[in-house]
Amino acid sequence: MTDSRRSPENSSSLDNSDPDGSLIAEENASYGEPQTVAVIDIGTTSIRMEVAEINTAGQIHSLQRLFQAVNLGREAFTRGSLRKSTVEECVRILRSYRRVLDEYQITRPEQIRIVATSAIREADNRLSFLDRIYSATGFLIEPIEPPDVIRITYLGLQPFLQAEATLFSKTSMILEVGGGSTELLMVQGEDVLTSQTYRVGTVRLRESQEALRAPHMRSQDIMTDQITHMIEQMQQHVGEEGIDQIVALGGDVRFAASQLLENWTPEKLARLSLKALEKFTKSILAMTPDQIVRQYRLSYADAETLGPALLSYVMVAKAFDLDELLVTRFSLRDGLLKELSNRQTWNTGFDDQIIRSAHEIVRKFQADESHCEHVELLSRELFQAIREEHGLDQRHEVLVRVAALMHESGMFIGMSGYHKHTSYIILHSDLFGLSRRDLMLTALIARYHRRATPKPSHQSYAALSNEERVLVRQLAAILRVADALDRSRSQRIRDIKCEVRERQFVINVPRTADLSVEQIALKQKGPLFEEIFGMQVVLRPLPSATQTRNR
Repeated sequence: MTDSRRSPENSSSLDNSDPDGSLIAEENASYGEPQTVAVIDIGTTSIRMEVAEINTAGQIHSLQRLFQAVNLGREAFTRGSLRKSTVEECVRILRSYRRVLDEYQITRPEQIRIVATSAIREADNRLSFLDRIYSATGFLIEPIEPPDVIRITYLGLQPFLQAEATLFSKTSMILEVGGGSTELLMVQGEDVLTSQTYRVGTVRLRESQEALRAPHMRSQDIMTDQITHMIEQMQQHVGEEGIDQIVALGGDVRFAASQLLENWTPEKLARLSLKALEKFTKSILAMTPDQIVRQYRLSYADAETLGPALLSYVMVAKAFDLDELLVTRFSLRDGLLKELSNRQTWNTGFDDQIIRSAHEIVRKFQADESHCEHVELLSRELFQAIREEHGLDQRHEVLVRVAALMHESGMFIGMSGYHKHTSYIILHSDLFGLSRRDLMLTALIARYHRRATPKPSHQSYAALSNEERVLVRQLAAILRVADALDRSRSQRIRDIKCEVRERQFVINVPRTADLSVEQIALKQKGPLFEEIFGMQVVLRPLPSATQTRNR
């Protein structure tokens, strides 16, 4: 989710955090030596950095947390671009962070990850901003998209929910009201039921009031109207089943919890009474930002957004008939640190959620589910069998699996040119866990599972980078072969054994003597594979044990 805020004792610039910051253990991690790492989150109202040590067991111990307020969201959401003075303020802050990293000897790219949320993503001059920061500091900033934030949140919060069996079995809405948007993730156990992003955030709410020049007494009514509209959309996405609990993320609700709860330990979810939160919210809304700054020692930017955020949480909880919220100190930076400790950004559990989401879309568009599932299985086996040739990773395997599952969804629109319809459906679908770029790549992989191969005259394909064009050709070639292997739509080809032999990719097929249908299909679909991998695809029947004994 987007911005996170700390309690007032941690809100000053370049301050050391308490040593008992979030500890995240990863039992299976293995390291030769402890390593020091850092993550930087460039949000809508601040730039935050956390320095941590990952020990030999993969446990994360926070060493220092740094914070500087900066008004990126106000400019990006109202002006559409960042002022030169604001960009230079970011340069100053990040240079100061660079000096701290040098003291910790954090110099290698693999030791640091820097992300930017909606303010940078939406700024018209984001590229010049990224270039200026790199020129001044050497920092490579990743404008992180909502699906990536949701993925990090899902993986990071699973241990909190699993720690309490009664919570894990319930339907949970994980909610964060950030500066630029509100993120919703609905889970039950390990299953993701839905994920949504709403363009309603605290900075946007505050800016809409100022744009309408509303008096202080009228401002809450304006916010209420916008939040109500967002809640109506949430209720449609959640459905009639409803939810059992809300897990609230974000610095605003953490600040409220720090004021209302005693003895809150970071390892556990805290229960925050809705009645107490509503009373506290009313007191905040009755104050001006200047009064909040003086009383709670928050930055002015945080003081401005505190009321809109808390009002949003209160209204959502009321709309779903809940009398409490669960609050966690988990933040985006915790998730980024966990990814550094795992040394991977994707894992099997997350892959399963993406595939599950693709299955739902296949059912929605009434595709031949048995065929699509079998082509997905074959695509996975082929991908793994030729891994040494393509050198791709787990993320790319997921893309070809999703393309395989959805490759016939376009038939719902029409048989003629259905591969193009499929590409459109994927590109405009709400697939959980895939970024807009991932969706573009997956749409093209599915588009090229039949008929014409990728050509420079195809606009979407030509717009890709050279690396992405090669990726699309490789994965489309694998999908073409997988689809050819089930040309009969009988799922009779199973348990294939693949081997590379004298520049041939040999697929040994057990228990199937007659492969004539598949051989014909491969003549049509195999050339792209040979072109990109330099190997001809050869099908060979593999004699069964009974046939071998009878010879």
